[in-house]
Amino acid sequence: MKKNKIFFSILLGIIIIFIFTIIYIPNKEKNESNLQKIKVAEVTHSAFYTPFYVAIENGYFAEEGLDIELILTSGADKVSAAVLSGDVEIGFAGPEASIYVYEGGEEDYIVSFAGLTKRDGQFIISRNNEDFKLENLIGKEVLVGRLGGMPALNFLNALKNNNINPDDINLNYSVEFAALSGSFIGGMGDYVNLFEPTATKIVNEEFGYVVASIGLLSGEVPYTAFNARKSYIENNEEVIKKFTRALNKGIKYTFDNDEDTLAKVILPQFPDSSQNDLAKIIKRYKDNDCFLSSTFISEESFKNLENIMIDNNLLEDYVDYNLLVRNFNE
Repeated sequence: MKKNKIFFSILLGIIIIFIFTIIYIPNKEKNESNLQKIKVAEVTHSAFYTPFYVAIENGYFAEEGLDIELILTSGADKVSAAVLSGDVEIGFAGPEASIYVYEGGEEDYIVSFAGLTKRDGQFIISRNNEDFKLENLIGKEVLVGRLGGMPALNFLNALKNNNINPDDINLNYSVEFAALSGSFIGGMGDYVNLFEPTATKIVNEEFGYVVASIGLLSGEVPYTAFNARKSYIENNEEVIKKFTRALNKGIKYTFDNDEDTLAKVILPQFPDSSQNDLAKIIKRYKDNDCFLSSTFISEESFKNLENIMIDNNLLEDYVDYNLLVRNFNE
């Protein structure tokens, strides 16, 4: 009798597992296949964008019916090209890109619909562990990145805020964004401006030292934002709203949790980083007040960006905020 009970218990367990297999797993696959694929060209892959990766890893986009495919596309100009060509639905880069596209006469221009960061996420890396002030850069070579891009513009604005003439510094714009760290390690430049996790990697490998935050020196601007063609936004408003809702959930989670929790969540996005290093990086960005509290891009911050561009002779006059920014906060 006892053996029969054991036998029937085992049989029941097998039946339950079988039912689970034939019902749950196909349904799970069906649910996943029902998600709408959205390709996003991101200008770089950095913990600077922690709230975005939190939204991906915590399933907030999936909850909205979206499946996000990230495509690393170094350079805001290349992100714009991918959006304009239709290779991706959404671009993620500095909003200066949308201004350049609009000024270039594109009819179906690019519109920013959700912000993520509110100041520059770069750090100045020195070869020496020095008592740093911006005046230390005078007469030195600094690897800045692409001329006209947000990283370079904010660095120039940091110099302006501290009354330093950029002509007194050897500003090297010739190195591609993706090659900055490699060029510095190879011996080029006295200083280099880098995002995380590359900055921490340079420090860990003893090639340099983090000496300053460009974001704190430059001030608030809509540093990185999500954009799409005007026509795509008009024809896919529900998709844009879903995307924005998911992103706002990621932002809230980032503000509500500490760096250790956040590092654990986004670690799958950075398989070559340790959880401990990620936690340090996230803490650095939170301490420097880099993340927007929601996806809303304010007119004031957009004007700050235009002021920087006008100061550097990259824009003749202001472009209407309402043309190039459309907020979808609910």
